[in-house]
Amino acid sequence: MIYDISHRTTVSYASPVTISQQLLHLAPRATPNQILRNFSLLVEPAPTASTDGVDFFGNPTTYLTLDEAHERLTIVASSRMEISLPSIPNPSDTMAWERVRATLVDSPDAQSLDAHQFAFDSAFTTSREAFDYARASFQTGRPVLEAAIDLTSRIFGDFKYEGGVTDINTPVDKVFADRRGVCQDFAHLQIACLRALGLPARYVSGYLRTHPLEGQERRIGADASHAWLSIWVPEAGWIDLDPTNDMIPRDEHITIAWGRDYGDVSPINGMMIGGGDQRVEVAVDVRPLSEGAREI
Repeated sequence: MIYDISHRTTVSYASPVTISQQLLHLAPRATPNQILRNFSLLVEPAPTASTDGVDFFGNPTTYLTLDEAHERLTIVASSRMEISLPSIPNPSDTMAWERVRATLVDSPDAQSLDAHQFAFDSAFTTSREAFDYARASFQTGRPVLEAAIDLTSRIFGDFKYEGGVTDINTPVDKVFADRRGVCQDFAHLQIACLRALGLPARYVSGYLRTHPLEGQERRIGADASHAWLSIWVPEAGWIDLDPTNDMIPRDEHITIAWGRDYGDVSPINGMMIGGGDQRVEVAVDVRPLSEGAREI
C-alpha cells in the first residue's frame, strides 16, 4: 500500500516571537516493512538554518532556527510511504514471557542489549498499578506475544477512548483510576504494564489510515497522529500492538518514530523568546495512492 501523507501544524502566538529553535520528528523512518519514497518540509517563515540528522534511537530529525520575528509558525510535512504487511509469528509459538525477561540478562547479544534499554521506567510510564493489572494476562509460562495480545484486548475493553480528558502530563495511574484517555495514554499504559514485568516495550508515534462512515465522503485533513507500542519478541524482533484499536498493526499504520515514551518522539519540540500564549492547530491527511493521488 502506498500513501501520501500531509501533516500541517500551525502555531499562532499572542505576541511576536523574536527567535525560536525547533526539533522536529516529522520524517517517517525506514523499517523492514516501510519505505520512504519522498519527503519534503515547508516552513513559514523560512528558517535561518535547517539541519537534518538522526537521534539516539535512529529516528530522522530536523533542527530549525528562526530569527525573524513572527506571530505565526506553519510547518507542513509531506511524505509518500510504501507499506507492506509485517511478518507476525504465531503468538502461541513465541517464548514464555519469563524466558524473554531472562534473555535480557543471560544472552547479552546486540539485539537483547538494544532491547534492554526499553525495559526500564521512563518519565511517562511510571505506575504503581501496572504490575497487578498486567499479571492477569501474564500467567506463569504463557507465551509472551499471546499474553501481550491479551493485555492489548483487556485495555481496549476496560478503558474508554475519550478526547479532552487527559493531556501530555497525565500520569498513567490517573488513566488507571479514570479508565479513559486517548491513544497516547493507552500506549503509555501498556508500556508501563510490560516494563513492570521486566519486558522491553517501546513507544511508537505515527499515523493511522482512517475510513469515513458509510455514506460519507472522506474529509481532507481530518485524520490525526496516532500512537501505539512495540514489544520485543526474541527471534521475531519487535511486534507492534495497538491497544486503542485492539489490533496488531498491519499496513494501515505508518511509523514516524519510536523511543521510550512520547517525550522522545514529540513531533515538534522547542524553545522561543517571546510569543506569550499560543494556539496550536494540526491537520493530518493520510491518502492511499489508489484514491486519486498521482504516482511520482
